[in-house]
Amino acid sequence: MFDILVYLFESYVHAGACPAAEQLARKLSAAGFEDDEISEALEWLSGLREMAHAAWPEISPRSDSVRIYADVEMARLNAECRGFIAFLENAGVLDATTRELIIERALALERFNVNLHRLKVIVLMVLWQQEQPLDSLILDELLNGEDEDVLALQ
Repeated sequence: MFDILVYLFESYVHAGACPAAEQLARKLSAAGFEDDEISEALEWLSGLREMAHAAWPEISPRSDSVRIYADVEMARLNAECRGFIAFLENAGVLDATTRELIIERALALERFNVNLHRLKVIVLMVLWQQEQPLDSLILDELLNGEDEDVLALQ
């Protein structure tokens, strides 16, 4: 599934350029992806779109506030993942709403172990869906070549 998400990012500069689900499924199948992976990726993307357009409460934490993770979040997102999210917030890449969307989408992947490499793909896709411009250094960090090897092994 994560290979499909990276493929979409690389194939469609803007999320809005991505075709409708049925046409996208055909294109992904023609590109050689398995049907079950395609279904899973399309379902996850649909959830991302729904959550992105949902009425999120306005979250305006103070600059010195700290995100406290619930037990279930800590169980799914290890310290490395939580630290990476904090790094992106401190770097100004994520605001509180985007952070919460990333956490929600990570928790939505019930059958996957969410490690740092997978979290980076989730972050990439959330920012892609929001059509936020990415600094080249942040983009390099999210698309680090080492990630592909780790994704393939797990």
